[in-house]
Amino acid sequence: MTDTPSLPEGCEISTDPARVDRERVHHWLSTDAYWALGRTREKQDRAIEGSLNFGVYETVSGKQVAYARVITDRATFGWLCDVYVDPSVRGKGVGGALVAAVRDELRSYGVRRVLLATHDAHGVYARHGFAALERPGDWMALVFGP
Repeated sequence: MTDTPSLPEGCEISTDPARVDRERVHHWLSTDAYWALGRTREKQDRAIEGSLNFGVYETVSGKQVAYARVITDRATFGWLCDVYVDPSVRGKGVGGALVAAVRDELRSYGVRRVLLATHDAHGVYARHGFAALERPGDWMALVFGP
């Protein structure tokens, strides 16, 4: 957990769920995120309501440019998911700063373990302390469907 990048100038992070641009987040995830393609707006809204939400916003316009959410009890465990950075700001440090903010917020609660799943961003998360499961055989999943 060595990397603590800063946001590009003109951006800010907020955990205020009222600031989440639900329409924009739903569009990003349901049309461009391999793990959420076709997700309904109703399901996305329920996910937002049941999660700790992180948004990155342009400070002047208020436009949301990135999103992440964590399913957590704010005491022992968290699941980081739905991390998405708008293509217009990718490569500018927004994603790294967002992951660092999530990590630091969860650390402040005393959470012991944070999990996530990714097919293509292992390096991004590794810079913030995430690693492959030490004993993956200890973990199990109950999957109801796609």
